[in-house]
Amino acid sequence: MTEFKDLVRLRRSHRKFTEEEISPEDVQLIMRAALMSPTSKSQRAWQFVVVDDKTDIEKLADAKNLGSQFMKGAPLAVAVLGDPMRNDCWVEDGSIAAVSMQYQAEELGLGSCLVQMRARGLDDGTPADEVIRGILNIPANYSVLCIVAFGHKADERKPQNEDNLKWENVHIGKFSE
Repeated sequence: MTEFKDLVRLRRSHRKFTEEEISPEDVQLIMRAALMSPTSKSQRAWQFVVVDDKTDIEKLADAKNLGSQFMKGAPLAVAVLGDPMRNDCWVEDGSIAAVSMQYQAEELGLGSCLVQMRARGLDDGTPADEVIRGILNIPANYSVLCIVAFGHKADERKPQNEDNLKWENVHIGKFSE
């Protein structure tokens, strides 16, 4: 098992994936990480839609103009949803779940990349949320935070360079400039 301190150094966003499918066991472990992630007041009010249909993933990639086309090469995508009327921390809770899935994927040797969908859309003004809702049959009360694409890595990324950490952005006690 990889130590967490190493996972955070090794985990990088991957936008190129091989054609190899992700095993059902690995999908279950990724979703387990999401379901075990911390939430505000332990509400666990998020919802997840696991998508492995190539046609649907391609449609999801077209839900916004920029930054999502790479998903067309991913064998798996997970839409992260929340109900803003039920949970005022849906964005935070969904974000924690998304990053938990990404660290689990890294530990399994898989690549991932988060694609923001909230407050994004198409040139004609159609919100990405609306497009995704239609593709995945999501009820109107849920909002789409993001989609996380997963796959076997088809590229190599260097680990985070610890020399580039911005320790000056860490303030002890009080903010200081």
